[in-house]
Amino acid sequence: MSDPELFHVGIVVKDLEAGRARLTELVGTRWGPIMEPVMEWTDGDGNHHSTPQRLCYSEGPPHIELIEEIPGTGWVCNEHSNLHHLGFASTAIVADSNRMGAIGCPLEAMMGAGPDPTFWVMHGDDLRVRIELVDADARKHMAPMMTAPKD
Repeated sequence: MSDPELFHVGIVVKDLEAGRARLTELVGTRWGPIMEPVMEWTDGDGNHHSTPQRLCYSEGPPHIELIEEIPGTGWVCNEHSNLHHLGFASTAIVADSNRMGAIGCPLEAMMGAGPDPTFWVMHGDDLRVRIELVDADARKHMAPMMTAPKD
């Protein structure tokens, strides 16, 4: 991967507010705002999806990304681990995504509906931990999501 930098860790939870509260109770985590975007994404078979999502990020780095479970997608709790992905910044997202596929870590999803990833791309692995590549230049747009409100 080009200049790998661990950026965040994604964890799927059944209840976003309960997950935030528990991690704050356990380790004092401070959180950015809860966001509820409609995620436009394409699966590894090329099918386009539009999925409501609820998520938030901790202050960091590396950041914790809590994602509320979305039944019928790859964002579900399971019996193995609710650790969903490790997110790395990429300065060459298309090349890095192609490399991941070539070494046996197939494409699972990517943002948008075009042929190439733009903001993020998700690859699955036999370890049952996904690798997410986030465009390094796009991270500046994510900064407000990773800052706790001032008291």
